[in-house]
Amino acid sequence: MCDTIVIVRDDRVLFAKNSDREGNEAQFLDFQPRGTYAKGTSLRCTWIEIPQVEQTHATLLSRPFWIWGAEMGANEHGVVIGNEAVFTKQPYAKSGLTGMDLLRLALERADTAARACEVIAELLFEYGQGGRCGLTSRFTYHNSFIVADPRSAFVLETAGKAWAVEEVRGARTISNGLTISGFAEEHSDALKTRASACRVRQRRTQGLAEQAAGVADVLAVLRDHGENRREPAYALLNGGMDAPCMHAGGIATAAQTTASWVSDLRGPDAVHWVTGTAAPCISLFKPVRLDRPLDLGPTPSDTADDASVWWRHERLHRTVLRNPTELCPLFIPQRDEVQARWLDDLPDGHSAFAQADELLDRWIEAVSSHPVKDVRPAWVRRYWAKQSRRAGM
Repeated sequence: MCDTIVIVRDDRVLFAKNSDREGNEAQFLDFQPRGTYAKGTSLRCTWIEIPQVEQTHATLLSRPFWIWGAEMGANEHGVVIGNEAVFTKQPYAKSGLTGMDLLRLALERADTAARACEVIAELLFEYGQGGRCGLTSRFTYHNSFIVADPRSAFVLETAGKAWAVEEVRGARTISNGLTISGFAEEHSDALKTRASACRVRQRRTQGLAEQAAGVADVLAVLRDHGENRREPAYALLNGGMDAPCMHAGGIATAAQTTASWVSDLRGPDAVHWVTGTAAPCISLFKPVRLDRPLDLGPTPSDTADDASVWWRHERLHRTVLRNPTELCPLFIPQRDEVQARWLDDLPDGHSAFAQADELLDRWIEAVSSHPVKDVRPAWVRRYWAKQSRRAGM
């Protein structure tokens, strides 16, 4: 489950996405340089092999550790893409390209948003979409995308090999349901779409995006827990799935925001603000650029470690979840002050990540030394206890 946002203005395009996946499904930032390949080279994607092109563009990807493709990303030409799981009446293939594969392939092969849409459509026609998309489950789905560059943006929605595209003017958001008129009515699986709570989230993100003036406002959309809520609320069946900043814990469906991304696209000077961590409501967004790759440590897995950015932050995240009302005031004011300063005076990515690491250590110590009562519902506590045992935390 995810939410993706784009705002097209005369002077800039703003793009944003929350990636919602399993609680232990660590995500990481993956810089890939331009590539040159011999004719006839094959490329292994998540589940299938396809022919490689002779040249690929440099990309920055945010991707789950076990998948070849990516949940969101950008390339050196300022093209950015985010994908959404959608549920349709078309059959789900046992194998094929995943939506994340399609996203990465389009970034590697297209220099404009319009061309990226064409690449996805061509690959769909040739190879189809399919295969398992869940880390520990057999969860599978079709995909929709927001595709943007510094001048334009498109919503691209699919159902099997069928697809539809719509150019964006102003603000546009998508969640886990088809939205393009005619296409949605023909192809949407109404029951699964409703279960995802996507209509609630999409209405919320659309309303907030239409009011957004800049990057700070878009960050706030990704951190949103729903109207008149400062903290997550949990439903028995699907946890916190009705809000853009998603928190896992439902007994039927559990999804957690595991990474977040905002792009400020202004010609060649694109800046991408990324968490590299779960739970944007308690995370810092750090600036990165395609021309300045960062070494952020080893690729994480679904086992906790002290070397990866994602798992270090989980020590803060899983402690704060117990009682946000008591624990967030211990560090959120400082987080907000640092975030505002960075937005006003853009730091180098290396220094931003280094400062974020120092602050994270302080915040973990602050919340860990502050005893609180766990106020979450019993089913949410059980979910996270199980996740932490599996991860070895």
